[in-house]
Amino acid sequence: MEYNSSREELIIPEYGRHIQNMIRYARNIPEKNKRQEFVETIVGLMMQMHPQNRNLEDYRDKLWRHVFQIAEYQLDVDTPSGYIPTPEDSRKRPDRVPYPTKETKFRHYGHNVQKLINKAIKMEDGDKKDGFVQVIGSYMKLAYRTWNREHYVSDDIIIEDLEHLSGGKLEVIEDASLDNLSRSQMRKGGSSSSSSSGGRQQRSSGRSGGRSGGRDRDRSGGRQHRRRKKN
Repeated sequence: MEYNSSREELIIPEYGRHIQNMIRYARNIPEKNKRQEFVETIVGLMMQMHPQNRNLEDYRDKLWRHVFQIAEYQLDVDTPSGYIPTPEDSRKRPDRVPYPTKETKFRHYGHNVQKLINKAIKMEDGDKKDGFVQVIGSYMKLAYRTWNREHYVSDDIIIEDLEHLSGGKLEVIEDASLDNLSRSQMRKGGSSSSSSSGGRQQRSSGRSGGRSGGRDRDRSGGRQHRRRKKN
């Protein structure tokens, strides 16, 4: 009895040992046209093993790269793209993406707020810029309430944070309300809840009215019938 621990190590285990054995067998096929047809059949089998990935971009090219990797890059066949993978391809690593370290003090507002502030700084002074700054302040207050529901936040705190994030280049106009976004969400939530509760009340009152009205008619009709019978 042969155990997997004594067999040859799988290069890419997700395809199984049979696919690896067939690819290794294809290396020894002398005729190139037969070898090409045999490897294309193997790629078709590999695609059937993961049909959910069939519509992904460059999925077929990925399968061909895996075929060459399993064959240890000792396979003389043509690929659909024309590019023959090399051992260096398997050692490539994506470029490192630096983690953002800015705005650690006001991280609860999010990185997009800083982008909006930078955009507002470049705008010309006027009503459009003042309205845009007010929208930014309203969004900052909404974000603050989302992450700090147990703490009250005033407009003065938001205005102070906005001035700090903008380096003192942005100011909210006097008597400006920063609750516009919160109120709009409350109206949306309140209207839906009130309409649903009103509908439930109407349905419940209709059902109760229908039942009580039917009982009242039965009772009154029964009393009238008994009165006629007595007379």
